[in-house]
Amino acid sequence: MCDQHRPALPAHGGADAQASRRRRLWELGHACHCPLVGVGLPLGVLRKLVDKALAAGRPGGHVVADDYEIHVGAVSECGSRNRLSETLQKELERRYAPVLLRFRAAKTTAQLAGLWRAAVASGDIAGAFWAGLTHPRCEAELEEQMCRDLHMIQHQAGACARVDLNKFNAALHDNARLARELDQARHRAAALLLDKSVEAEHYAGQLMQARAQAVGKDSMIDSLRAELEQLRAALPGLESRTRLVRRLDQMEERERALREQIAELKLGARHEAARAPVVVAAPAPPPPAPPLKTALRLHDQSVLCVGGRSGNVATYRALIERVGAQFAHHDGGLEDNANQLDASLAAADLVICQTGCISHSAYWRVKDHCKRTGKRCVFIDNPSISSLARGLEQAGAETA
Repeated sequence: MCDQHRPALPAHGGADAQASRRRRLWELGHACHCPLVGVGLPLGVLRKLVDKALAAGRPGGHVVADDYEIHVGAVSECGSRNRLSETLQKELERRYAPVLLRFRAAKTTAQLAGLWRAAVASGDIAGAFWAGLTHPRCEAELEEQMCRDLHMIQHQAGACARVDLNKFNAALHDNARLARELDQARHRAAALLLDKSVEAEHYAGQLMQARAQAVGKDSMIDSLRAELEQLRAALPGLESRTRLVRRLDQMEERERALREQIAELKLGARHEAARAPVVVAAPAPPPPAPPLKTALRLHDQSVLCVGGRSGNVATYRALIERVGAQFAHHDGGLEDNANQLDASLAAADLVICQTGCISHSAYWRVKDHCKRTGKRCVFIDNPSISSLARGLEQAGAETA
């Protein structure tokens, strides 16, 4: 424990001067020097101060000793006023100046003890130990209590240091293990990155090939389009011929279906005739065309009849051919190809549109074509033969 003996007062001062002046390092008890040097000055700082003091006394001097020898030598030198103790005094004053300023406010021993207990509770004891020991109001009892507290704190710190050392060793072990795992993960990541790079290069090559093929196909498409345009320019009637070919194919298909139907009907009729005689009535002749009230001048002209009933087509033809015109018929898109209507409209001189039996598309085609070309067109609501005759009379009246 700290020594209870206080040094004698200086020859030039009295009791009041000693009571108001802070004590110096060499004026403290010898038992206080060891904990004060050990706690208040780090070993690195202490070694530099010892080297500095020896170099000032002996130029070129350098301490060759371990940490324990440095500590023991510094503690022994603190017992008297010398170059090293003065150097340690200045370093402690400089290092803990803020704490000294705070402890200066203590006017009594009780206040000083309260500041020390607060410092112990907060864990900031190095500066508080120096400021408390050198304070003018530090009595022997408080000095002994401070040394006891610091002694126990050092024991606790040693125990904590051992625990911390064990934790540190465990942390070092975990760190080494994690470093190995990290190194293995890095190797795996590098291998995966290499594989992905090779795969990316492969896909990049395939993408370039696909783009080159697409460019080649686009060039071929452009070339074929240009060649197609040249062929269309060389054959002006190609589209109409194409439509005629499609129309012919449709007609042939329809004719084939009708032939098959007729063959089936004939076969069925033969079987019926073999079983029983059948009286078949002759088909009724088409109704005669009504006489026209107005003489028409349609010789060598083409009259297109769009729409109407399929059973009245023969009567339509007889009525129109009787006035010397050429008859053409289109059912308005019901069975005939609607694209063929344009060619029929272009070849006709007069158009009779029976709106009751015609598709909307064919109606607008007929109306648009006659409006654009100025061709005569008569619209009939009723697909009867008499309505057709009245339409022809209307067309004759407009012509006259």
